[in-house]
Amino acid sequence: MEETKIELQLIKLSEIQSQEVSWLWFPFIPYGKLTIVQGDPGDGKTTFVLNIAAKLSKGEGLDSEMKLTEPLNVIYQSAEDGLADTVKLRLEQAGADCEKISVIDEKIKSLSMIDERLEQAVIKTGAKLLILDPIQAYLGGGMDNEQIQQAGLANEARDMTKKLAALAEKYQCAIVLEADWNNRLGHNEQCEQSSHRRQEIKRHTGEWVRLISLQLLEASS
Repeated sequence: MEETKIELQLIKLSEIQSQEVSWLWFPFIPYGKLTIVQGDPGDGKTTFVLNIAAKLSKGEGLDSEMKLTEPLNVIYQSAEDGLADTVKLRLEQAGADCEKISVIDEKIKSLSMIDERLEQAVIKTGAKLLILDPIQAYLGGGMDNEQIQQAGLANEARDMTKKLAALAEKYQCAIVLEADWNNRLGHNEQCEQSSHRRQEIKRHTGEWVRLISLQLLEASS
């Protein structure tokens, strides 16, 4: 089948109006963009994001760089943990106001990154933080990055993250995706590459979020 040719369209940067990035938590989690929380299994990624959700639900920050004037609504989507016996219990232990934290019901149909219910939920709740835990459950059917490449799904995955990034930008909602290190890659190499970022995270949050690396996902690059 002959590939459809796309007409070239150029945008001059002189036509783009500059704007400052707005931060939920400087310099880690920006509004209007995607952020990845990445680390080894068992490192505490879920504990980390649940504690952020709990703090935001009460209008509190993790440190002086997370400046809040009121409680925020959060959408927390988990494909691995039970809502009643795990998610809610952990939120309650973190002191969350669970009235401010919502979950999209997936009993009838599982969510994907491009599911229209994500936008509907952000509109209905006015959520300023959306968490998808883990990213593998909402992208590529649970496959890791290398498997996605081997299956030829890289372009599809890129399109999905671009659409999710567009949702974040449209509503100036911070979207956080949890991801494990790719077990097929060298662990030591990945640790070296992120060691500086890990130290920054520890300095801001304490040892209870050990070995977490927050990396901005450049979905549009």
